[in-house]
Amino acid sequence: MNKKIRTPQTERVFKAILQLKTIDECCDFFEDICTVNEVMSIAQRFEVAEMLRDNKTYMQIAEKTGASTATISRVNRSLNYGSDGYDLVMNRMKEEEQEDK
Repeated sequence: MNKKIRTPQTERVFKAILQLKTIDECCDFFEDICTVNEVMSIAQRFEVAEMLRDNKTYMQIAEKTGASTATISRVNRSLNYGSDGYDLVMNRMKEEEQEDK
């Protein structure tokens, strides 16, 4: 994790997030801790990441998500040169979906 992000305060927040067990709990927590726009921006970035992994074009992604090309580019950079957090989560979600079938 980037040293700028990893502080005792952020680690405490991440530990708090790991305590959440349901979608409803996540919604309640994030509604309290973030603005609506912050939550929607996070959701948009995640959708962009999924679409990039599905080899969608910037144009397709921008049309579907409303994300700017700057946001799409930033997410793409994270996917290619980041800490692999998106891939970790997306792979676990795929595994869970397959187990649920």
